[in-house]
Amino acid sequence: MSLMVYVAAAVFGLSCTVLLRRPLSFPRDPLTVSTCAAIVLGSLALVCSAPPTLSAVNGLTGITNFGAPLTYGMLSAYSCSLLVLLIQWRGGSPARIRRMVLRSMAAYGALIVAIVVLFMLANPNTERLTDLDTYYANTPYMREMIVLYLLGHSAATLVMCTVCVTWVRKVTGLLKTGLQLILIGTLLDVVGFQFVKYTAVVARWTGHDLDFLSTGIAPPMASLAALTCSAGFALPRLLPMARAHWRDLGDLRGLGPLWSEVRFASIAPKPPSGLWQLPRMRLHWREVSIHDGLLALAPYFDDRVREQTRDAALHAGHSAHEARVTAEAAMVADAARRAAAREEPFLTPSTYRLYATEVSDTDGLVELARALAHSRLTTAIPENTMKATPR
Repeated sequence: MSLMVYVAAAVFGLSCTVLLRRPLSFPRDPLTVSTCAAIVLGSLALVCSAPPTLSAVNGLTGITNFGAPLTYGMLSAYSCSLLVLLIQWRGGSPARIRRMVLRSMAAYGALIVAIVVLFMLANPNTERLTDLDTYYANTPYMREMIVLYLLGHSAATLVMCTVCVTWVRKVTGLLKTGLQLILIGTLLDVVGFQFVKYTAVVARWTGHDLDFLSTGIAPPMASLAALTCSAGFALPRLLPMARAHWRDLGDLRGLGPLWSEVRFASIAPKPPSGLWQLPRMRLHWREVSIHDGLLALAPYFDDRVREQTRDAALHAGHSAHEARVTAEAAMVADAARRAAAREEPFLTPSTYRLYATEVSDTDGLVELARALAHSRLTTAIPENTMKATPR
């Protein structure tokens, strides 16, 4: 059970890094800060609630059950962060947002102080790592402490549910999916954790024993709720980034044939060494190097090769654009062959501009690379048309 809680806390916490475009720099967006704070505090609350953590905290402090107010205080801070997140989501004037945030922090700050004071007044002497809520459900001061932390958490999650239900009808796409996941996770928390805890505690008040609800059902349901909420927080940003990385990797692979053709002529600086780089950075360096190689091969461009290949492509039924790219691929391949053979460039260089150099994105280079890899017209040109002659 503890392993499940730790795994859930780790996944919940790691989703925070997804929200940061630059993990090494502190984000300035209040919404991002609020979201990350909620995720981190939720992760810490899960970690603190695990029995091994509770035992370690009790042993380090020398105070029996000190892990209980620590966990309840962390959970209350997480509840406060949810309200702050909702305030930032809703927006408004900076003064109004600041005022509401301060009020929320003051209310939950007072709740945390009350939890600590009630714990000190109760002075529980018997260590309970898994069933403290039900074991001390009828103990003065501990009873009030347990009810207070549950009510504080319930207030925040119920507000979260209400807001998600309202907003999910007004948005579309990934944001809607993210809100739906947050709503499902929050409902799992309300039903699977809070309602179960309330039921077990009230059962103790009425002389019944339903402790298995608090010890066996509430912890895994809280972990599942955290995982679902983390998916809702991260999905709207994770999926677009994943798609962008996948697209960049596809472009990087697509440029392979062109890079193999011109890499010997490129004198662009090598990319900075590192164990790992984002696909976007690798693609950028590959584009720079390819453009540098094409520039070095420009003096070898033979317009006759391009024109004859273009005419052959048009005759074969290709569109004007396809014929142009195919012809350019043939011209680049011819220039690379002669440059690699150390032949002399033309006395009068061609002034023709490649399509790939006229567009600002990577698509032009990918088209040229694809034409180099698949065009049969390039190899079908008679050998005498590939011979370099001074102009």
